[in-house]
Amino acid sequence: MRCSDVQEVWDERRETAASRYDQIALHLRACAHCQALYKKNEGVAYCLSRLALVEPPIRLATNILEHLKSLKADGLATFASPLGLLRVAFRESGITFIALESEEKACDIRARIERRLRRPLRDADLPVRLRETLEAYFRTWSADEANIDISALTPFEQAALHQAALIPAGQTRSYGWIAVAIGRPHAARAVGQAMARNPVPLLYPCHRVTAADGNLHNYGYGTAMKRRILIMEGCRSYGRQA
Repeated sequence: MRCSDVQEVWDERRETAASRYDQIALHLRACAHCQALYKKNEGVAYCLSRLALVEPPIRLATNILEHLKSLKADGLATFASPLGLLRVAFRESGITFIALESEEKACDIRARIERRLRRPLRDADLPVRLRETLEAYFRTWSADEANIDISALTPFEQAALHQAALIPAGQTRSYGWIAVAIGRPHAARAVGQAMARNPVPLLYPCHRVTAADGNLHNYGYGTAMKRRILIMEGCRSYGRQA
């Protein structure tokens, strides 16, 4: 489009608006009902114009932008891993959810993630830095926590998962060990619940957390998968099998 084309559109709109205004003015002069409405609304406009100006809060613009960003749908991508296809939800702040595809339908997986995140998902390509985070994990069995977002979890859940990330690959620790490490020695059961609610398995390695006797205990994708991941990481001893 050229400058002259833009100017032509503007001229056309101005002429149309002016013509429309003239038609409204003619109708208003002849219609008592519309005249009454005009007077009523003119009075409201006058009252509003007399209100004192209020300075907006200093952080108003920042708060609005943060709110709009929070409404933006997470992306949902597929990542081919040594464990099979992963469905990965993410936003600007990092990976927010990982689901391992199984016999569950793709639409059901999406619905489950949306329910957990409480926001919609849009199909999208995984950003390079997040793809590299996943690729690095399957090479080193550790993840860059700066590219993972678990901010929606409670402080206790976050503390438990951060502690789980300190367990070396190929090793396991108990729920009680994590409870003691985060200063909640009597909260082993709550630690187990936090592991069960882990939205980013693998990257926060809840599979390295076992019962006190080394029993693999529960895992969202079954103890066979938990055992498989541990063996891939080099673990050779994890107590009796579940």
